[in-house]
Amino acid sequence: MTVKQALARHAARLERGGVPSARLDAQWLLAHVLGMPRLEMELQPERRLTAREAATFAALAARRVRRVPLQHLVGTVSFCGIDLAVNRHVLIPRPETERLAELAGEVLRGHGPGARALDIGTGSGCLAIALALAAPGARVVALEISQSALRVARANARRNRVSARIRWAHGDARCRLPGRVGFHLIVSNPPYIATGQMAALQPEVRDHDPRRALDGGPDGLHFYRVLAVSARRRLLPGGCLMWELGDGQSDAVGAILVAAGWKVQAVHADWNGTPRIMVATVLDS
Repeated sequence: MTVKQALARHAARLERGGVPSARLDAQWLLAHVLGMPRLEMELQPERRLTAREAATFAALAARRVRRVPLQHLVGTVSFCGIDLAVNRHVLIPRPETERLAELAGEVLRGHGPGARALDIGTGSGCLAIALALAAPGARVVALEISQSALRVARANARRNRVSARIRWAHGDARCRLPGRVGFHLIVSNPPYIATGQMAALQPEVRDHDPRRALDGGPDGLHFYRVLAVSARRRLLPGGCLMWELGDGQSDAVGAILVAAGWKVQAVHADWNGTPRIMVATVLDS
């Protein structure tokens, strides 16, 4: 079987299974099996697969039809140009969160060498690692409730050679934030899906992302309420809080911040034009 034939067969299989972007997913899976860039593979349509390659590709396609995320099947995801390992213990970083990483990196660099940042709910470590790379002189603390997720995050930091710039903390942000020092920047992509909406999520998300990285309580706003209070006490003068928002949550989250003594400085849209990143400062800072 050639590359062209294998792609046609399994792209059709994925499409029949209701997989979004079936053709593209088939390309990524086969490129992973062949150990080559996707575009390079596309230039070799008549390359013949070995029996082992064909069997491995078929097995991966079968799992994708069962809606196992593509990123879990290939084991990695690209985030802000960073190669990150992902598995069932961590939320797969989304393109929307790249916008938060980019904006937060600019803010952290603006505070100069020695600036301190806190990433609440680090998961795969995507934000903490992106900040450490964007501002090499900064000190980043990454907080995570899951020890399994922390193991993934630490491995990703080693993979991207920033381990020395990040301090990892295990704990529940709903109870306390790590250490006693203040921060120039606090970032978070908190759980913001309302509990009642969980069942309607895409199977890749509902069945494979960690539930506690998604479920934000009955109205999706629980973590915003908690962090609006705890983060305020740990922000240094002139610092800011930046966090990701769920669809349609901008007004409600803004009201939570104002009630807790914050000033909303800006709301940035994601690449689709949806209000996604909120920036806030403490009123008396």
